[in-house]
Amino acid sequence: MSSARKKTKRRRQTANNSLLESLQETDGDDFSKLSKKDKLVLISVIAAQLSVECPGLVLDQTYSLAKQINEGLPIGDRAGLIEAMIAQVRWGEDLAVTEGGSPIQQ
Repeated sequence: MSSARKKTKRRRQTANNSLLESLQETDGDDFSKLSKKDKLVLISVIAAQLSVECPGLVLDQTYSLAKQINEGLPIGDRAGLIEAMIAQVRWGEDLAVTEGGSPIQQ
């Protein structure tokens, strides 16, 4: 890695650390000073942006699945699903859907 790339990477890491430190200072460690509603809005906004950056297409049935989940499951179960899906997004295998509609492993 070139010297310039290393410096840029260090600057980004420093900026990211500074932002996280600032957020923790104002909103508490793990956003403990935010309300549940504020946390859910942040999760929604961050997830929407990550989905834009993620390659692949969304399956048509995903939207009907979301509707079924929101209409048919209690709050605790929906929160549990969010937690499980966040773990899968962060640590699990990544499947992308191609134009033909078939999932492929990335």
